[in-house]
Amino acid sequence: MDQQFRPDDERVGEPRYADSAVYVSPPAPRRRRLIVAAASLVALLAGGVAVDRVAAARAESRTAEAFQDGMGTAERPSVHVGGFPVLTQLAEGSLRHVDLTAHDIPADGTSRPLPVTKLTVGLDGLETSGDADEAHARSVDATAFLSYEDVSDALGPDVSRGDEPGRINATVGLPLAGDVTVSAAVSAASGNRIAFTDVRVVQGTLFPPLKALLDKALEEPVPVRNVPEGLRLRSVTTTQDGIDARFTGRSVTFRPSSSSAESSAGSSA
Repeated sequence: MDQQFRPDDERVGEPRYADSAVYVSPPAPRRRRLIVAAASLVALLAGGVAVDRVAAARAESRTAEAFQDGMGTAERPSVHVGGFPVLTQLAEGSLRHVDLTAHDIPADGTSRPLPVTKLTVGLDGLETSGDADEAHARSVDATAFLSYEDVSDALGPDVSRGDEPGRINATVGLPLAGDVTVSAAVSAASGNRIAFTDVRVVQGTLFPPLKALLDKALEEPVPVRNVPEGLRLRSVTTTQDGIDARFTGRSVTFRPSSSSAESSAGSSA
């Protein structure tokens, strides 16, 4: 019986190297059209997002510049316009929500006695009026953070967190009288002022010269005016590092060129 032998590298049933080549046929016309349409849609969306981002950046830059001019901050605040698309909001004349954060708003004599370490402002329904230097917000929620260091520099005594919630410690000293530390409750008072009440001595002896220093610093509520006007102080909270003062307002008109805003429909709401 005749038998045919194959070399060892040429096994029966195994494909040859040339047989392993893969041939890819070009996509059908319909598939090509779908690919082109999808690519065009992606490019259109990407272009739209880019244009919308440019519009948002311009709105944020103008808002930051206006606030810096009005409040006298050393650095331009950060601004974020929420919602998408922003172009539609601008076309409608109202931005749904704008967040603003400013740092180191300086004191300015008796009109603004307390510096604000950090101010965060949330504006809902921010509309731009016909006047380029005026903006109107449906509602505003703001928090002014006052570090104990800044409060100490403004008031005189060394102010720190108290041993109980809602209280601060204030320490004063004189060469001959020594040091005395008192604890005081912190609360919101009328006229956007922070009041220091229920003063108690926690360390030292309150000699008359020291009492005079503390009375000068704590007896009268201190106004917080480094915020857009038209806002009302709602609450004051002590933290580990400072005091948080929360403000709200409704129907607030902000005029950055004059550092003022007014409530035209009742900020007390």
